[in-house]
Amino acid sequence: MLLIHPPIAKPCEPPAGIIRLAGALRGHGLPCTLLDASLEGLLFLLATPVSATDNWSRRAGRDVDTNLAALRSQELYRNPDRYRRAVADVNRVMELAGRPHLQLNLANYQDKVLSPIKSADLLRAAARPEGNIFYPYFSRRLSELIDKTQPAMVGFSLNYLSQALCTFAMIGFIKQHYPLLPVVLGGGLITSWLSNPGWRNPFAGLVDHLVAGPGEEPLLLLMGVSQQPRHHRPDFTGLPLTDYLAPGFILPYAASSGCYWNKCSFCPEKAEGNPYRALPPEQVLDDIKQLTAQTQPVLLHLLDNAVNPALMRALADRPPGVNWYGFARVSPLLTDRNFCRALRRSGCLMLKLGLESGDQGVLDAMDKGISLALVSEALEGLKQAGIATYVYLLFGTPTETLTQARRTLDFAVAHHEAITFLNLAVFNMPVCGPDAHNLQISDFYEGDLSLYTDFAHPLGWHRSKVRRFLDREFKRHPAIAAIIRRDPHLFTSNHAPFFNVPAFQRLSV
Repeated sequence: MLLIHPPIAKPCEPPAGIIRLAGALRGHGLPCTLLDASLEGLLFLLATPVSATDNWSRRAGRDVDTNLAALRSQELYRNPDRYRRAVADVNRVMELAGRPHLQLNLANYQDKVLSPIKSADLLRAAARPEGNIFYPYFSRRLSELIDKTQPAMVGFSLNYLSQALCTFAMIGFIKQHYPLLPVVLGGGLITSWLSNPGWRNPFAGLVDHLVAGPGEEPLLLLMGVSQQPRHHRPDFTGLPLTDYLAPGFILPYAASSGCYWNKCSFCPEKAEGNPYRALPPEQVLDDIKQLTAQTQPVLLHLLDNAVNPALMRALADRPPGVNWYGFARVSPLLTDRNFCRALRRSGCLMLKLGLESGDQGVLDAMDKGISLALVSEALEGLKQAGIATYVYLLFGTPTETLTQARRTLDFAVAHHEAITFLNLAVFNMPVCGPDAHNLQISDFYEGDLSLYTDFAHPLGWHRSKVRRFLDREFKRHPAIAAIIRRDPHLFTSNHAPFFNVPAFQRLSV
């Protein structure tokens, strides 16, 4: 089987979906080939000469190889200004490559004509694959791999809207040149589409199989394996592990799927009904030990929606021997200063925390299950332990007003020394969420595959007002502006742990 991660997604680390599937297939004696077409496609475009008239563009084109090498070295991350310039220059080459029809960068692909949330446009991309900017790359690469390996199926892992148009262009190429070769389509975006009660498959005749949720068992069944699938570690064999844009190999690992809390209002995990499944901590630690011995990573990225308390305790008790970071719920565990120090000794460089609001009433309405007093204690404990925090805030939820948003600003300012990075988002209502039925809704984006719906805010705190508050008030506060300036350009949380430099250096040397 040929498993493909399509363009475009951030090229920092191997794609988690296809390495997990490869582990399951190979563990059951089924050969497979992995293709990170996102990474390879981006590097293909960056190696293609582009015409430039201004000094910045000429410099960016001239220095692209130097900047790519710098992004793969630890030295660059010790100088934030040089890092920002290197990322901006590489990204400039991508922008130039996409003109005039695409808004293209290292993390996104936006067509000015075709929309990834219109099934008719995805089908147009499949009908005319030669119109895709990556066609010179994937037409050669797919032919080479299919002719060489003779796969029984081709599977695509489609997780982001930024990948959708390229995915369907590649599927269209396969169906034109290998019409008898079955195509399987899965991944996070497919799971979201299939979870919509109003889903009607518009891709029949093009895509042979659509898979929602974890794909190991469905894929094994398609390949003729009927027994209950056993657990197997992710398998990276065949991927170019030294080509990713990071200062060393980042090991992605998912210890669970779904969310162990699974109560937050308006959360896509809850709206889509995704069940929570977790591996035993002993199995996780054994997997990580084996994988780190094989790949020698500089960083472990735990992909869980939230690392559960049992695993967090296990990591503190049995350090994995490599720096790590991931999402965590704010919990009483993180208010224990001794535990936070143990986490730091285990290699924890950074925790991503979904705070959402600095107003207790908004948190309670969202059923977050946390108090602001708890958050304050946790932030202070993590700061004292030397663990960076990447705090996520969400504005414009149905119970929030300007007054509550300002309380969030006050909370962030009061804790600015303990907040290393910030992610600010405007609330989107999941189209299939039960809460949408209680509000006056309207089309958010024009498209039959949209994941979100617009709504009339019951308290008048509409999106335009939220954005105005963020731009004119929240981001302009000096304490907040300083935090925002620290955020790694484009790569955001994927590169943020490398800027906890003293901690990173201590465990990586």
